[in-house]
Amino acid sequence: MRILGIDPGIAIVGFGFIDKQGSKCVPVQYGCIQTEAHTPEEERLLHVYEGMVQLIDKYKPDAVALEKLFFNRNVTTAMAVSQARGVLVLAAAQRNLPISEYTPMQIKQAMVGYGKAEKRQVQEMTRMFLKLQAIPKPDDVADALAVAICHAHSYTLNSKLNEVLRS
Repeated sequence: MRILGIDPGIAIVGFGFIDKQGSKCVPVQYGCIQTEAHTPEEERLLHVYEGMVQLIDKYKPDAVALEKLFFNRNVTTAMAVSQARGVLVLAAAQRNLPISEYTPMQIKQAMVGYGKAEKRQVQEMTRMFLKLQAIPKPDDVADALAVAICHAHSYTLNSKLNEVLRS
C-alpha cells in the first residue's frame, strides 16, 4: 500500500510517499512544493495544485493522509493555508483517492506514544522509522512523512478492528 502524507501550507507544502510493506514503512519519495512570497494568492494556489497533481500521477498513491489544520492566532494565515489545503484535497479527490485526516495530537501519539510530544521527538522517530540518515528538511517534509506513518499505523489497526467486528 502506497500512502501520501501531506503537511498543508501556502508557502511550503510538505509531502512524503511511503510504502507499507507488512509492518515496515519504506520511504519512496519526499520533499516539498514551495511558492514565492509576494506572488498573487491565486498563482500560489495553482502552483500547489499542479505540483500535487504531478506528484500523485507520478507516484500513484493508494491513500492520502493530511494533517488537520490548527490555528489559534493568525486568521489571515489560516485562510491562505485552508485554501491551499482545499486544492490539495481537490487533487486527491479528482483521482478518487481515499483521504484521511489526523490532528497533530494523533500524529504525535502514533509516532512517539505521547500526544504532547515535542516536534523534535516526532521528527527523530520519523527518521528512525524510515531508516533515514538525517531528519528531512524543511520541517514540513518530516511532518508529512509522520502523517503518512500515522496513517499506516492507523490503517492497520482499523483494518484489524473491522475484521474482528465482521466475524
